[in-house]
Amino acid sequence: MYEQITSNKVKSVFLVLFFVAFIFLLVWVFEELTGWGRGGFILALVISMVMAAGSYYYSDRIVLAISRARPVTREEFPYLYHTVEGLAIAAGLPAPRCYVIEDTAPNAFATGRNPKNAVICVTTGLLQKMNRLELEGVIAHEMSHIKNYDVLLQTVAVVMVGVVALLSDWMLRSLWWGGGRRKSRDRSGNAGAILLLVGIVLAILSPLVAQLMQLAISRRREYLADASAAMLTRYPAGLASALRKIAADPEPLEAANKATAHLYIVNPLKNIGGKMNKLFSTHPPIEERIAALEKMALERV
Repeated sequence: MYEQITSNKVKSVFLVLFFVAFIFLLVWVFEELTGWGRGGFILALVISMVMAAGSYYYSDRIVLAISRARPVTREEFPYLYHTVEGLAIAAGLPAPRCYVIEDTAPNAFATGRNPKNAVICVTTGLLQKMNRLELEGVIAHEMSHIKNYDVLLQTVAVVMVGVVALLSDWMLRSLWWGGGRRKSRDRSGNAGAILLLVGIVLAILSPLVAQLMQLAISRRREYLADASAAMLTRYPAGLASALRKIAADPEPLEAANKATAHLYIVNPLKNIGGKMNKLFSTHPPIEERIAALEKMALERV
């Protein structure tokens, strides 16, 4: 378990650093082609940060409203409250607020910008269909997202995607209106032409590359939350069984949509198989997550 957690943290850091390096490459090319790359970078960063700040501070309210979630009382679902409080103590966190979605499909998500403002939301189907150990595994997974500040990390990733998208758009517009061509003519022939070609390719492909890196970070944090959950409960098989049940459940989660699907412990939208689909998925394949948890369970024996 310790190895899995360390490995996933290292890979997450590597992805973020690679993302930052990619942005600096884009900024350098933009500066070389147009002459105002640094100013463009600062403007793109400010715009993206303002947009992300709004979503960061109000995303929990928006997501809960979209999902038609409601707060629950200790008297209504005492076991849910006891499980959340017990795992919060184990994780060294304040107990998150509890919400439920009236839906028979089993699933859950966590939201909130920090542990003090965190929310764990589960469907009534999850409470009905999971046994005690499976429910603990699911809550521990969501608690791990809170402890690992995954909402903050995803917000940073969104900012970086926004910066790349804006720079890409401005670079294309600049090249279209001739700024890049004028700059490239100031250089020696072949070097200018190569730089111009690189700039065009980057401007076209960089938003896609940025989106793929954001999704890769999201998938890596799911692995980390699984491993951290196994550490909290000391019973990886519970979460593995829960993931298997949730993925196999045929009932659709009506409250979910493309904007909120990435939050859930298992993607509630139907996945299409294939290697290309893995690149564009917010979640790792369920089979791989279960296999990793079962390997942890074997190592504990």
